[in-house]
Amino acid sequence: MAATASQTNLAGLPRRLVQDGIVSADTLADAAEKARKERVTLIAYLVSADLADATAIAIAASHEFGVPLLDLDAVEIDIDVIRAVDQKLLNKHRVLPLVKRGQRLFLGISDPTNLQAIDDIKFQTSLKIDPVVVEQDKLEDRIAKAIEAVDTTMEDLADDDFDLENLEVSSEEERDDDIHREDVDDAPVVRFVNKILLDAIKRGASDIHFEPYEKYFRIRTRLDGVLSEVAQPPVVLANKVCARLKVMSRMDIAERRVPQDGRIKMRLSKNRAIDFRVNTCPTLFGEKIVLRILDPSSAKLGIDALGYEQKQKALYLKHLNKPYGMILVTGPTGSGKTVSLYTGLNILNTVDRNISTAEDPAEINLPGINQVNVNPKVGLTFASSLKAFLRQDPDVIMVGEIRDLETAEIAIKAAQTGHLVLSTLHTNDAPKTLTRLVDMGVKPYAIATSVSLIIAQRLGRRLCDNCKEPRDVPREALEKEGFTPEDIDAGVTVYAAKGCKQCNEGYKGRVGIFQVMEVSETMGRIIMEGGNAMQIADQSKNEGVLDLRQAGLNKVKEGVTSLDEINRVTIE
Repeated sequence: MAATASQTNLAGLPRRLVQDGIVSADTLADAAEKARKERVTLIAYLVSADLADATAIAIAASHEFGVPLLDLDAVEIDIDVIRAVDQKLLNKHRVLPLVKRGQRLFLGISDPTNLQAIDDIKFQTSLKIDPVVVEQDKLEDRIAKAIEAVDTTMEDLADDDFDLENLEVSSEEERDDDIHREDVDDAPVVRFVNKILLDAIKRGASDIHFEPYEKYFRIRTRLDGVLSEVAQPPVVLANKVCARLKVMSRMDIAERRVPQDGRIKMRLSKNRAIDFRVNTCPTLFGEKIVLRILDPSSAKLGIDALGYEQKQKALYLKHLNKPYGMILVTGPTGSGKTVSLYTGLNILNTVDRNISTAEDPAEINLPGINQVNVNPKVGLTFASSLKAFLRQDPDVIMVGEIRDLETAEIAIKAAQTGHLVLSTLHTNDAPKTLTRLVDMGVKPYAIATSVSLIIAQRLGRRLCDNCKEPRDVPREALEKEGFTPEDIDAGVTVYAAKGCKQCNEGYKGRVGIFQVMEVSETMGRIIMEGGNAMQIADQSKNEGVLDLRQAGLNKVKEGVTSLDEINRVTIE
């Protein structure tokens, strides 16, 4: 009679367990009390204490609530599905994401009445949750393996020589009530961020993009000028990764409303360190962070490695060795202007020259050169930096970019008074650079007497020598692309990208495509007479200057790059 009385007070799964003879009512009551004290579920206690069979409990739960039953031994762990759920929720509720189909997530659970777990995961993932009953003992085993697998993928290294947790980086401990210490210093997050940075360095990437969206978090790298996705971590990691990067780059992690700039120095060995220029930008779903990888070794490649043709190289060196004048490098962002300028500065960097640079910011540290980061907030602009340089007995001045009339006039005055000035300007080609200065308000006479050399450039991907293959292109198509009849008659072999294990979709590295235009007396007269860019372009053609398209086609003839790549980076 006592057992019957106890049964009448039971409901749901406990009643079913007693009815099916899986466990007695008295044992169940005692187990329920001990489970409450140990803060575990009743099912977890019954199985761990060997008071009931896990398989029998799962079958009973499936029948009682009409929920499907699944044997976890027949299922492979899907790391991407596991990552969709915050690891803290897995640990708290002891559940396991199994399969994601569209907007439905099938969730392995030993107790279908655990509605709190279902609601929490539904809220976190914005997915419809379909519970699936699984055996408690197998569930615990799989949860442990799943968490271990996620951690392993985040700490897996291409190069085992690096300690992911203890890489030496510049950091500043800044905290905020909204971002807990464990979020910033969480070991898996630290390892994950360090791994992304190291992998990008090893692959030769130039930029890393961390992009949070409403339903996912994407990481992309720019390799040889082309962006590609490298990881899609759980969206719940976005804020932690952002906080970690902001601490590493000495930013204010409490400020999320405005863009910020910072810098990270990662020391890979005693002799090699890599700098990252970091920028944050607030978006709808968090801060997008972009890192520009600054490798000091790129400034020491030497002029021969950049891709200049012999005549172009000779012109650049000729004007670098002049005691005065202005050399302008032009091209879009990411076209290699900085490397060209730093290569020139490296050539000029001797003990008998005083070299000063004003940059926004200084990308590569060059010992022996006085580098200044402009800071408009405190009045340190390009123009004010130039004025200061001219009072410091300079021989060579480099201005990161000519953005306004004041900077242009001071730079030109410096070039006219016995200084060599190097700078950049954003125009599409060399002839347009001269008319752009006129449009800014610089007097034509000043331009004609100060600007000595203009280099317009692009970067094209270099074909992989291991797998590139010749392509049969009809004569008419070659003529349409810009090859001359003489080129075609001499025999033009056009190579195309194929792809192998040694390259990235048929390409490996990049090569510069240059238009190097010396400003002649005739061009100076055209400027002073109010001529336009088309007239200057015609004159440069008469003087034998290759435009960017012709320079690119020469790289195709040499088998250095493909016609598709030249069409991507130059205008037909």
